[in-house]
Amino acid sequence: MAKMKYALLQQNDRVDFVEMPATHVYQLTALNRRLHKELDKLTAGNVPNLGHILAECEQVEVVAGQCTILHGLHYLNELEHTFASVEEKSYPLISLLTEIRALQAQLEQWYEEDEEGLH
Repeated sequence: MAKMKYALLQQNDRVDFVEMPATHVYQLTALNRRLHKELDKLTAGNVPNLGHILAECEQVEVVAGQCTILHGLHYLNELEHTFASVEEKSYPLISLLTEIRALQAQLEQWYEEDEEGLH
């Protein structure tokens, strides 16, 4: 079985863990930081409320019912959908979407290869 890591994600009062392949979780953290850096530059009225990745960890055992483990690809699909719906006119949002979609594509390929037993 492939080794997974978790990104601790806090959004408002909610805390979740995003499960990613250990080889890719750092990319999610870097993407999260980049998106936060650029959020203030967006002028649209529907700028997304993006959670903060607070930590990366090797193992997680959720003992509180309000915390969940989110599948990494599902999280990225939701993130892409959220940013694709932003009606931005002034800032080149396409560069942020390109970064999200690049990690999405990497994960899709990773999971396909994992299902085939190549990892």
